Amino acid sequence: MQAALRQGLGRARWALRVSEAAPRPRCVGPGSPPALRCWSCGSPLPGAEGLPHFCPGCRALQPPAPRPDLFRLMDCDRSFRVDAQQLQRRFRSLQRAVHPDRFGQRPPKEQYYSEQHSSLINKAYQTLLNPLSRGLYLLELNGVKPAQETDCDGDSVFLTEIMEINEKLAEPKNADILEEIETLIKVKQEELTKEVTAAFEREYWEGQTLFLIKLTTCSEVSNLNLGDLALQT
Repeated sequence: MQAALRQGLGRARWALRVSEAAPRPRCVGPGSPPALRCWSCGSPLPGAEGLPHFCPGCRALQPPAPRPDLFRLMDCDRSFRVDAQQLQRRFRSLQRAVHPDRFGQRPPKEQYYSEQHSSLINKAYQTLLNPLSRGLYLLELNGVKPAQETDCDGDSVFLTEIMEINEKLAEPKNADILEEIETLIKVKQEELTKEVTAAFEREYWEGQTLFLIKLTTCSEVSNLNLGDLALQT
């Protein structure tokens, strides 16, 4: 059970590194540089920070902003609640507009910008779709540091719940056991998701990575163990 928590924490730290590497929104104010111009024709560009956009003059694809807000890019509120179907529709719409396959006959610079946009859109989609990386990205945007591994190890209630699931996994393998384990994990995942959502909505930042790591641990148990169990039944 300790190993399961450490595995969840390791994934959480990896996701946080991804979110830290994700571009952050830029501030615009007095002393900001002049409006950008099209790299191809020199026309002034309208304000569309972080969004894929084309030059209104020559229709050349412009480079992505260096630090876009991933929520804004995917047309989502900066919230832990995300409409997965809306997110998927936005992802597909953006990829249709900027996918490299559409730019095979364009100048090399524009092809490169297309690849950059496509990669950024993929990263934004995966970051916001996954509850763990979405939550960690929200924490990072609000300047909140992740929890430490020792904080998770001290949660005896959660450790006991994980132990019970592991004990179920050790029992003789049959369809009834599989269904019971699936139910236990599903219930726990739903419970943790509600806790995380409520905590973010009331802006209770302290300890939120604990909920996220627990949620990931349940997912890891489900993905790694239930798959093996299903093959053996």
